[in-house]
Amino acid sequence: TLRKPISQSSMADWASKNLNMHTQGIFRRRISISNMLSWNGGSIKKPMLITSNRTIKKEACEMFKLVQSYMGDRQTRMDRSHVALVTVTKCWSMQGLRDELYIQLIRQTTDNMCYRSLAWGWELMAISLAFFSPSPKFQSYLEGYIYRHLDSDENIAQRIKELVDLKNKKISKSRKKRKQNTEDEGLPISTYAKYCYRKLQKVAVTGGKKGLRKPTVEEITHARNAIITPSLFGSSLEEIMLRQQDMYPGNKLPWVQTQLSQQVLALGGEQTEGIFRIPGDIDEVNALKLQVDQWRIPSSLSDPNIPASLLKLWYRELEEPVIPQQFYKECISNYENPDAAVAVVQLLPELNRLVLCYLIHFLQIFAQPSNVGRTKMDVNNLAMVMAPNCLRCQSDDPRVIFENTRKEMSFLRMLIVHLDTSFIEGLV
Repeated sequence: TLRKPISQSSMADWASKNLNMHTQGIFRRRISISNMLSWNGGSIKKPMLITSNRTIKKEACEMFKLVQSYMGDRQTRMDRSHVALVTVTKCWSMQGLRDELYIQLIRQTTDNMCYRSLAWGWELMAISLAFFSPSPKFQSYLEGYIYRHLDSDENIAQRIKELVDLKNKKISKSRKKRKQNTEDEGLPISTYAKYCYRKLQKVAVTGGKKGLRKPTVEEITHARNAIITPSLFGSSLEEIMLRQQDMYPGNKLPWVQTQLSQQVLALGGEQTEGIFRIPGDIDEVNALKLQVDQWRIPSSLSDPNIPASLLKLWYRELEEPVIPQQFYKECISNYENPDAAVAVVQLLPELNRLVLCYLIHFLQIFAQPSNVGRTKMDVNNLAMVMAPNCLRCQSDDPRVIFENTRKEMSFLRMLIVHLDTSFIEGLV
């Protein structure tokens, strides 16, 4: 669902308060906000956003050149993947540069007369959103900008034509012109915008890439490919099943769910103390996530906490939770009634029901007394760590969230204890 973003006037007001107004000419006349936020072929001498940090001031100007290089507006010896890697790594390592990058991308994708450059600017924005979010105060501004481009392809083509015609009138034919290209090269801008809009909603909650290891070229490539090929993480169950149709046409369950679950058991997870409670090494989890998204399970895994952490992440990042939102109230209303809790499961859409039953069957293995003695994870602990990955409270009220958390845990506990999942054995 798309939220209504901030209005155009609010965005202009934000810009007037936060933009570091640039000057030009020998009289140092201030550049207007509209010019500050329009494509620029030259370099900048100071950041786009107001800052007192000297390092940010210096890095911002260098980053603008990287943005131009990625978009093909400045020559560079690096290939575009490495330009993106350097750019993303700077911002990932230095939080103060993140909003600066997004405002630079907004500038360079506004009134840009070259469609290819424009598309590559949007592509870099999509890649960046895979690694870090804007600050909370800048998020609504970026959201508003992206929102305006969700259905803008005809307007963009018309705008490019108008700008080209205007420029051709202003400059003489003898002067060298920047190569104009109004042809669609690659994806429509609305495709990038829709992807960025969804990605922004998610990254604002998750916070982006975690861990100590810096971004890699493989992760950059993966982030770029995800624009066209949805990831197995963060998509809907329907999208995931559609994507695996070619490789595993007979499967009734998501390959990622069954494979990661089997890996946890193959590595002795049901005998590992603190399984699902103790997180796996975050960098190892990130590396496994990258491989799983390429339909590969490495044979070198040894710690069951790594696939266990990634499995939890997969459930948590689903676009819609395993138990869809329309069933949430029914779940928390029947958290003490075993029969009613089981009845809710039967009401779920078929795919959601199978996925949930597979999860419960999986957790029932860990809930067996012989395993609890080793893992120290009884049915209450299992319900506590897994409930937030299956049910999502939509309230912003801390008291409601606190009260519902207890009910969510109790509901899942009812399913682990009382739901008959014997039919799921052998199902893939």
